[in-house]
Amino acid sequence: MQVKSRIESANCTYSDVTGIPPHQTIPSVPRAESGRMLIIFGPVLALGAVTALIAAVSDAAGWYPDVMGPIAYCVGGAVMLMAIALFFVQTRLRRAADRALHDVEARMGRIVESAMDAVITIDERERIVQFNAAAETIFGCPRAEAIGAPLSWFIPERFRAAHARHIHQFGRESVSSRRMAGQRIIMGLRRSGEEFPLDASISWISEGGQKYFTVILRDVTARVRRDEELRRSREELREFAAAASTVREQEKSRIARELHDELGQALTALRMDLQWMKERMPAGQDPMASKLEAMRQTLDSTVAATRRISADLRPLMLDDLGLVPATEWLVRNFTQRHGIHCELSVDPPELELRDPHATAVFRILQESLTNVARHSHASLVQVSLDASDGEIVLRVRDNGRGFDPAGPRKPASFGLVGLRERAFLLDGEISIDAAPGRGTLVEVRIPLQPAPAP
Repeated sequence: MQVKSRIESANCTYSDVTGIPPHQTIPSVPRAESGRMLIIFGPVLALGAVTALIAAVSDAAGWYPDVMGPIAYCVGGAVMLMAIALFFVQTRLRRAADRALHDVEARMGRIVESAMDAVITIDERERIVQFNAAAETIFGCPRAEAIGAPLSWFIPERFRAAHARHIHQFGRESVSSRRMAGQRIIMGLRRSGEEFPLDASISWISEGGQKYFTVILRDVTARVRRDEELRRSREELREFAAAASTVREQEKSRIARELHDELGQALTALRMDLQWMKERMPAGQDPMASKLEAMRQTLDSTVAATRRISADLRPLMLDDLGLVPATEWLVRNFTQRHGIHCELSVDPPELELRDPHATAVFRILQESLTNVARHSHASLVQVSLDASDGEIVLRVRDNGRGFDPAGPRKPASFGLVGLRERAFLLDGEISIDAAPGRGTLVEVRIPLQPAPAP
């Protein structure tokens, strides 16, 4: 049934709509009963008719005229009565089947007519033969005008040729229903000339040697608008976060350079003055010498702390020498500070990256190593940095105790969130392969922007 196909393509079954089990339709019961009656009474009628015919011929030939005549009349009358009764029953069953079929089609038609989605059926010439009330509302076209009109009325001109090819190809496939062209969104055309997005599915049936195509359409203008607003909001958030990250890195660089240059130089000058005083101190001033030595040690530890804080804020070699030297320094410092052996491989060895990519890769590696030191209890970390096929790939693998990535995040733990955020800002992606007892692999892929033409 045409209506049945339309309902099935709308993601509900025939039985859901009609309440009829899927293995049984309303007309099947009387038709099955009619078939059983023919099987039972058909041979009886045929045998009776043959018997009456033989008796009539025998009577006409003068064979047993007193016997064959009455037999012919009686058997013939009985056969005729049975045939009339069978015809009456057949007619009644046929009418019951037709009424049942009519009721189902009427019910289905009311359901289609009251559907919130537009339902349009076309023939093989792409002429509209069904146009429900929702289609009238969505396309702004009265049904009287739409019936018999070409479907191209409701398709933007630039898509008409492709749509015709799609319909032709779909009609030759064995699949009877699917989404339009495998897409979630297509474009429709109102009679006013306005284009708007649609979510569509299509199905076809063959009836009377001709194929009919039914499309179910839903106006998704509001949804597309919300998606676009969400996409624009995410893009603005990305730009804002990228700008904030750049400002933050610039501020860290400024503070680190001031600590290194101004405070570091001042502390170095104090240490030199202290050494000058120690060299010129008169003999026999042991308490004074001890005090000066203690001051020198305090100055040395202060200088070392200043350098460490400056490097943690932002290593100056990242700006002065580039990513690879800064990465090598970070790996050495990690091994010295935490006692965890760390191996580094860079391909190509002369890799050079500009900001913001260099800063992002350095910070992701720094955060990854910090996570290893805090949580993994590892004895070996392998770091690889590769640039190929227009992207930079950073891998950090440890042999620690691992964890369950699908498990709940610990309160106030933002390590992995920070990694994802930095990759997200540069359209990158991060994957984490981990499991309890078998270590962790963090892989980050960040696309590289092509170098500007000279």
